This record gives sequence, structure tokens and C-alpha cells, in this order.
Amino acid sequence: MIINDYHTFLDAAGAAGGEKLVKINQFESDRMFVDYYFLRPGEEQKPHAHADSDKIYFVLEGNGTFLIGDGEHLLAAGEGAVAAAGKPHGVRNHTDRMLVLLVAMAPHPRMKPKP
Repeated sequence: MIINDYHTFLDAAGAAGGEKLVKINQFESDRMFVDYYFLRPGEEQKPHAHADSDKIYFVLEGNGTFLIGDGEHLLAAGEGAVAAAGKPHGVRNHTDRMLVLLVAMAPHPRMKPKP
């Protein structure tokens, strides 16, 4: 499986209308997924949690404010954060430039935990 260069999607993500971040899936299985997230200036992924899944954010371009648990962290390109299962997490683009993230989550939230 090849993950596409995110630059391929930058123009389309920047031109997309609306107030919601753009997610472009690069890989998905029953066990996990990998997406690119594109957040235009001022956009955010509101804080939420996944009871049984860990999420990894890795900043490819730009800077963002990340909520992980009860702390806020400013991250730049080349930095990342992990939100363990059950921990609140979210991200906000507080800058005037595009924020591009590589995001992975496992297990895939559509998988039901085995009893």
C-alpha cells in the first residue's frame, strides 16, 4: 500500500468550502485507518474521545493547538501527539496558514471490542 503525497490534495483541501476540516483517507482496514487532515485557518476538530481506540496525530505542515487529555500543546511540523483510548482529544488551527496532519487510529472505531 502506498500513501499518497499530501501535496497532491492541498489545493483541493484549501478550496473546499464549509467550516469543517477536510479528511482524506489513505488506508483503512478493520483494524485501523490512516487519514490526512487539512485544517484551514480557524478550523478545529472539536474535543471528543474514543473509548477503545488510540489516535496518533503527526504534523506535516503548519502549527496547531492540540488538546490531549486535560492539557493543550502547541505542535509544529515534525511533531506529534498520542491520545490514548478514552482520553479527550481535538485540534485547532490557530494560525493563518493551512495545518496538515497525518492521523492514524487503532483499533478502527468500527471494530467492536471482544468480550
